[in-house]
Amino acid sequence: MKKAVKKQSKRVRFTLDCSVPVGDNVINIDTFAKFLTDRIKVNGKAGVLGDAVKVEAKDTQINVDAKLPFSKRYLKYLSKKYLKKQQLRDYLHVIATSANAYQLKYFNITQDEEDEEEEE
Repeated sequence: MKKAVKKQSKRVRFTLDCSVPVGDNVINIDTFAKFLTDRIKVNGKAGVLGDAVKVEAKDTQINVDAKLPFSKRYLKYLSKKYLKKQQLRDYLHVIATSANAYQLKYFNITQDEEDEEEEE
């Protein structure tokens, strides 16, 4: 007889660093955390996180703790969705800085302007 092996749920923690846009008053960190809380799906239902997922906003960072399988890519997807809703998608992008962290940065627009001046 084989014993049923109970699989331990792996706890995952992700960090979204929003220090650049929050410092420029482009994004409100509390509304971003509220957006994530409302949109993250647990068992197919959005906004019903329970104890499975916790979203915390601290100063310029958002921490997401998950007790169930949670994709880092899903967090990036929701971040892009928030930027699109706030009409900031043309100016900011989400970049992975480590295995469990993302950062919001501005596009490097100054490089494009210098190229245009050289062509003229």
